[in-house]
Amino acid sequence: MDLEKRPVEQAEQPPRPAAPPQAEGCLAVAIRVPVRIVVLVLVVPVRLVWDALAVCGRFVYANALRPVGRGLGVVLTWLLKAVFVWPWVGLWRYVVVPVGIALAWLGRTLIVVPAVWLYENVLTPLGHGLAWLGRTFVVVPAAWLYARVLTPIGHGLRWLARAFGTGVAAAGRGVGAVLTWLLKAVFVWPWVGLWRYVVVPVGIALAWLARTLIVVPAVWLYAYVLTPVGRGIAWLLRMLLVVPVVALWRWVLAPVGRAIAVVAREVGDALGHAWRVAGHLSLVVGRFLGRLLRWIFVEPVRWAYRTVFTPVGHVVRDLVWRPAAAAARSVGRTARAAIASARASVRQARADVRRMLFGAPREPVPVPVPAARREQDTPETRTLGSSTTALMKD
Repeated sequence: MDLEKRPVEQAEQPPRPAAPPQAEGCLAVAIRVPVRIVVLVLVVPVRLVWDALAVCGRFVYANALRPVGRGLGVVLTWLLKAVFVWPWVGLWRYVVVPVGIALAWLGRTLIVVPAVWLYENVLTPLGHGLAWLGRTFVVVPAAWLYARVLTPIGHGLRWLARAFGTGVAAAGRGVGAVLTWLLKAVFVWPWVGLWRYVVVPVGIALAWLARTLIVVPAVWLYAYVLTPVGRGIAWLLRMLLVVPVVALWRWVLAPVGRAIAVVAREVGDALGHAWRVAGHLSLVVGRFLGRLLRWIFVEPVRWAYRTVFTPVGHVVRDLVWRPAAAAARSVGRTARAAIASARASVRQARADVRRMLFGAPREPVPVPVPAARREQDTPETRTLGSSTTALMKD
């Protein structure tokens, strides 16, 4: 048995119906069709011209402006490098860096090395000697004088000052009490009495007079005179200025503005619709012109290239160009071989003439090279029963 109370299931609420679209007025319906027809007639030629200019512009940009711009960019880059980069790089690499290295070497040789030597061999021993002299003749005597002379004298002076200060403090406390009473009697009590018994009562009386003679009449004047007069003036200004302006805005300017807004909205929608329709028409016309140009120019050229020029080219290549090229290569090889043999004959004849006139060159005397004393290169391995030296051989 289920003792727990189950929550009441909420009935599924039906979805709220969407708000119906706002009905358009008769002015919008009456303006829409004529405006769209007129705008379509006016916009279609503009869109066709615009698409044609866009196609021409893309063609000019892709085939003329962009290559020219790239060439100019390369030339300008080279000129800028030649004018502003390479001279400074050369100046830095071949002038500044060598001069800096030379100056650094001179500075190290003429300044750093002598200064280090002077510090290590002159200033350091001199400083150590001066420190020893100062410690021996100044610090040690001053420490002895402070510990043996000045410290006892200071302790004695402190004891005397403490004793004298105790007596002076006792006398000063009595004199201070008398001076405090005299100062209060002369400077404090008279001013306190003047404030309490003269200034405060006079101030209260003046405040009562000011409230009775100024504040109460001013409040009465504001409540019973100025407020009604201000309300009357505000009512007159509202009736003469605000109400006519509100009526003019509500019954004249707002309806005229709504009508102008409807007309402007419809004209804008018509322009957008006409521009899109003109774009589709321009696309159709462009495709038709492209296909027409293709049928008139491209397809005949392709057919002629594929069915006439290609077989003729193959025939010319196989029957004329390749045999001519092979014959030219064989003629070239023959000519090169003939030129090489002629060059070798001329070189040999020149050598024979030089030998007949000046004789053969002297042959160099061979220098005997001593044999290296090392083990024999025998395939067999050396054992205890065999020897490779002359003394150990049998």
